Amino acid sequence: MNKYDIVIIGSGIGGLVCGGILAREGYRVCILEKNNQIGGSLQTFSRDKRIFDSGVHYLGGLGEGQNLYQIFKYLEVMDKLKLERMDEDAFDKILIGDDPKEYRQGQGYENFIRNLVKDFPEEEAGIRAYCEKIKEVCSRFPLYNLRTNGLHEDKADVWGLDTYTVVSSLIQNKTLQSVLVGNNALYVGRANETPFYIHSLIINSYIQSAWKCVNGGSQIANILAKNIRKYGGEIIKYCEVTRLVTEADKVLYAETANGKQYHADRFISNLHPARTMDMTESEAIKPVYRKRIASLPQTISSFLIHIALKENCFPYYKHNYYYHKPGHIWGLADYTEDNWPLGYAIFLPPSYRTGEYADAMTIFSYMRYEEMKPWEHTFNTIYDENDRGADYELFKKRKAETLLDCVEQRFPGLRNCIKSYSTSTPLSYRDYIGNYDGSLYGVAKDYRDPLKTFISPRTKVRNLYLTGQNINVHGVLGASISALLTCITILGNEDIVEKIKNA
Repeated sequence: MNKYDIVIIGSGIGGLVCGGILAREGYRVCILEKNNQIGGSLQTFSRDKRIFDSGVHYLGGLGEGQNLYQIFKYLEVMDKLKLERMDEDAFDKILIGDDPKEYRQGQGYENFIRNLVKDFPEEEAGIRAYCEKIKEVCSRFPLYNLRTNGLHEDKADVWGLDTYTVVSSLIQNKTLQSVLVGNNALYVGRANETPFYIHSLIINSYIQSAWKCVNGGSQIANILAKNIRKYGGEIIKYCEVTRLVTEADKVLYAETANGKQYHADRFISNLHPARTMDMTESEAIKPVYRKRIASLPQTISSFLIHIALKENCFPYYKHNYYYHKPGHIWGLADYTEDNWPLGYAIFLPPSYRTGEYADAMTIFSYMRYEEMKPWEHTFNTIYDENDRGADYELFKKRKAETLLDCVEQRFPGLRNCIKSYSTSTPLSYRDYIGNYDGSLYGVAKDYRDPLKTFISPRTKVRNLYLTGQNINVHGVLGASISALLTCITILGNEDIVEKIKNA
């Protein structure tokens, strides 16, 4: 019988950070992963000898002493990471319609302010007030700042702030409003819905410092995995958990697709909470809770083009581009068949070959899962290959050409630099990540009803815990802090926070 202290289901960043912390704290940990590659959204893949990130294209908070830096330092990751610091004057450049200007978001608050004031001198007071508001909101989240003894009231005071309202109340210039939220694809920003704390926690980390992983983000997962094994943990791949078998209010074991059983004192699910609920029939979880979790709105999915570029053709730059059509920054997900795409982002992954010219590019745009309905019955991964059919390939080709036409308008000559390209759709994300609809960031937060989307790491099954992007905030930083919260719940105290802060 396989018996552990803790079994973790899913090796996304939340599961790996939980595994890393708990293994270091002396627990016998086992992580079960359905894919052949660990890491969730940290997975990378290769096309035409180029390395592409599946989901994580850049990271914030990795400057010395910053929050993600400290977490990774404690987990013995930082000194092994191969990182490239992004352009300090512009980690992101915002493009709006036919406006030829490239608006810059820089690293460091004074630098961030200085770059924007160059383009909007009359708005300096508003820009400074906006930055102070971000810092104030971020200060209300103790774990984000690696603080202990935080009060619920601190966060509750800012949960009800709306990003659109805050930005438009502080900034009068409509173009500047669009620039400040021009990279809101990082959290699927929507007017009168997206909480300002989500915007703040994410953008603040990039203003502090912005980085890309050289040769892909999978190195983070691989370093974490190596360290988990060093502390006696196990990671088992090709191991899809299909059931959590319970007795009364306790999980007895996790059962896999091939019938194997993994027993433990405690279980942590890094899967989407709705999928976790579907795995257990425990009566300890009330129908009203199951219904609430199942009905939570999800963020939209995406369509991506992964381009292998010809040598010495397209310049390499240390920033990303975010483009949107005028008037649509708050409704990029509300496209029609005729006006798609309303926006896109461009990411250039750094590699050992990168110099003056880029060798690869990823173009990102939104796509709704409902467009996948004709093929949603199919399943396709490297581990379990299946052909979705000629119609699916034609659909992807048509969408790719439409998106490339749009990008070519701002980047003339791009097509001539393309050696080859592949695409991924909401089905790709669904099949590899394991959610139901290819959702980019899981549960969509809403400032009007913040408690509706609040999910505790503790469940009514006394030895079953949740972690990952749906428990707190998405992204590598958000999911790492969610993992920290889950570990605190299991350990029964916040001592681990001090260890991380002092690492």
